[in-house]
Amino acid sequence: MPPSEGGIVIAACASSPIVHVVAMRGDKDVSGYRSGTKAILLAVACVAGALSLGVAHAETVVLFDEGHGQRFLAERDGSLDLSGLAALFKDGGIDVRTSTGKLDGDALAGVDGLIISGPFSPIMQPEIESIVAFVEAGGSLCVMLHIPPTADELLLRLGVVVSTGVVRESSGLIDDEPLNFKVDGLRSHELTRGLEHFNVFGIWGLKGTANHVEMVAATGPRAWLDLNGNKTLDEEDAVQSFGLLAAGSLGKGRFAVFGDDAVFQNRFLDEANTALGRNLVLWMTSRSAI
Repeated sequence: MPPSEGGIVIAACASSPIVHVVAMRGDKDVSGYRSGTKAILLAVACVAGALSLGVAHAETVVLFDEGHGQRFLAERDGSLDLSGLAALFKDGGIDVRTSTGKLDGDALAGVDGLIISGPFSPIMQPEIESIVAFVEAGGSLCVMLHIPPTADELLLRLGVVVSTGVVRESSGLIDDEPLNFKVDGLRSHELTRGLEHFNVFGIWGLKGTANHVEMVAATGPRAWLDLNGNKTLDEEDAVQSFGLLAAGSLGKGRFAVFGDDAVFQNRFLDEANTALGRNLVLWMTSRSAI
């Protein structure tokens, strides 16, 4: 894990990397001001550099997992790919990387945040142990579901279970499609800060099974699962409020689970979902507690 924001300032004043960054940007080299009565200028440079870095800094690394049959990728610009989400992290000064191998200790070394979006092949038990250890040590994890069985075992370790079918809504529909709707049942949380709603396009319901898990976004009370497969709401269907976005802590780290992997795909990255994405960037790279 990288040092805290306070640690950055102290390190900068000790070794003056901010001065080197200024020099690399083409500005005047002020390294000669480090001693005597002009030392205050170095302090100003340190503070200015720390402010420009914001929550994250040059050492913050977010890893997109692409080693589990993912079809929607961070480095491609297709309508269902995730380059727009990756760009939000890059705009925040984050070092965005991808991994096509197993998620073991070596793959997660030096990583601050891990995104597992839409896996089509199972996350294996040794990988789950590595991921849990990563979170417990202070890492941030975001899981976005396409087909739940590939991530079921990981979610069970986090304390989250998934509905048996995709959720349909009765209100807030997008283009009159019950599978696509606005989510405005939001609880106060870093992930929902400043949002009135976000949009989903085929989402699984979520439920927490442990005290450390909370649902920070949910449907209205008349959402439903099409249990008999006739695509019509009737007495045989399950009607209730379903959790859609789970968040929690594990050891020193944190995790979030989205029941939908389309929410950040390029095609659906509208104003509301972009705002949610920016919140995700801050949440995944913040060093503060939940």
